Amino acid sequence: MTVTAEEIRQLAKIELHIHLEGTFTAGRIAALAEGAGEQPPRPVDRLFAVDNLADFLETLDWVCGLVRDEPTAEAVAYDFATYARDQGIVYAELIVNPTHWSGLSTAQLFAACARGFDRAQADGLGDFRLLPSILRQQSEKDALDLVEWIATADIPRIVGLSIDGNEAAAGRTGPTFAAAYDRAGDLGLGRTAHAGESSGAEGVRDAIELLGVSRIDHGVRCAEDRDVLAMVLDRAITLNVCLTSNCTLLYDSVDDHPIKDLAAAGVRYTINTDDPETLGISLCSEIAFAAELLEWDLGDLVAAQHRAIDATFCSAPDKAELRNLVDQVVGS
Repeated sequence: MTVTAEEIRQLAKIELHIHLEGTFTAGRIAALAEGAGEQPPRPVDRLFAVDNLADFLETLDWVCGLVRDEPTAEAVAYDFATYARDQGIVYAELIVNPTHWSGLSTAQLFAACARGFDRAQADGLGDFRLLPSILRQQSEKDALDLVEWIATADIPRIVGLSIDGNEAAAGRTGPTFAAAYDRAGDLGLGRTAHAGESSGAEGVRDAIELLGVSRIDHGVRCAEDRDVLAMVLDRAITLNVCLTSNCTLLYDSVDDHPIKDLAAAGVRYTINTDDPETLGISLCSEIAFAAELLEWDLGDLVAAQHRAIDATFCSAPDKAELRNLVDQVVGS
């Protein structure tokens, strides 16, 4: 029997591909704009009504630029935690790209986010970690500087390194950032990268071969190259898939999306939102979308959460605790 909305709601859930920049509520944006005396580029309720990645990223820059002190950044992080509680998300690793946040230094930004998540966990809202992210247009030195900052920052909630941005505009960047990813590996950080979205399968290949990732955000265009797909399978790479996001910026409809073929091939994949507020979705709605498309039963739903747990960058004891949370709900 197909999984129900109530089963989705009740299950403890894990999310691995979500940008903090994409979680600002309309109310938060309106208040920040008013406080800053700035006029939104479009009405707040249609702020992200754009049809290309470049305009989307420019709008993100404007929104995040409204955050100009640490207490506000802490509040934005706590906002996410309250949303997560309502979605049944018990653990998430949030991508945060400091280049979007022009009003704060990297140190200020991540310290504030960590405090917000510390407070949220103390309040019982969940456990949320941070993935500092390189922008594709940055230099090799920029990327190495970010990793070296992580090495000395002493922020335990930082568990990995990410890279995001417009692959089509930046061109091939794997060679540029290979050294930073090697250094991240030496430090014991988890490694993920956006690839196989605005780049084709060749972006997935570079992420695996040059960046040493264990998971890929999007990655779905590996389906276009059988050799790259074989690499994903052979190395047990997890794809953090975002259906609505892909069908907004990449595919004309879900009928064009390769998720069914990837699942049938045995690819390890998780379901995520990418930027839930900007897309008008939630993790529960996105899982329901996937469940209907893939004809999931409850066992499939649970298996997806276990795949996500396996792909997290947290410790083995933390993974075990997450499995218990998922399984307790199923067994209740």
